[in-house]
Amino acid sequence: MSARPATARSSPPPALEPGAEGVGPRLRHLREQAGISLSELARRANVGKATLSGLENGTRNPTLDTLWSVTAALGVPITALLAGRPAGVMRGTAVEATLLQVFDDDTVTYELYRMVVPPGAAQHSPAHHAGVTEHITVFDGVLRAGPAGAPLTAHPGEHISWRSDVPHLYEAVGDHPVHASLLIRYPRPGGAA
Repeated sequence: MSARPATARSSPPPALEPGAEGVGPRLRHLREQAGISLSELARRANVGKATLSGLENGTRNPTLDTLWSVTAALGVPITALLAGRPAGVMRGTAVEATLLQVFDDDTVTYELYRMVVPPGAAQHSPAHHAGVTEHITVFDGVLRAGPAGAPLTAHPGEHISWRSDVPHLYEAVGDHPVHASLLIRYPRPGGAA
């Protein structure tokens, strides 16, 4: 995985590698299942209606930031949009994440990622739905991550976690990329938080 500084990019990169078919139909299904219009989802996710329409129709490749915003507004894990897709690198403004495994139990879904945070820019992520937590173990580099108003710092071999139902960020401290694992815990509606 090459880590390019996000500051060199003029616009956020597409989140998914080519061949990510099926995201649009799954998004439309989840939206309709929730009984939400395209306009209402755009408002809740703070994403343009034209962008959502393009995603549903398969004419746009979303950024990771857009995927997080949309799934947070729907109250589902990001993997609800990626079902059946082989693991690949998802790219955000300043994070590259590879989905390794999804674990389900009766009340919770877990997503496990290998994550690289290049130096030079911060990844700002919207709040997930209520009760979602994130758990990061740093293997190399120094990471600042957590709630946007009170981020935590982790060095190699250290672990941090927080409730991510608030806006949060990820940022490499210094000149070295961060290599880490990220576990996101999503309680299911009606399940234990």
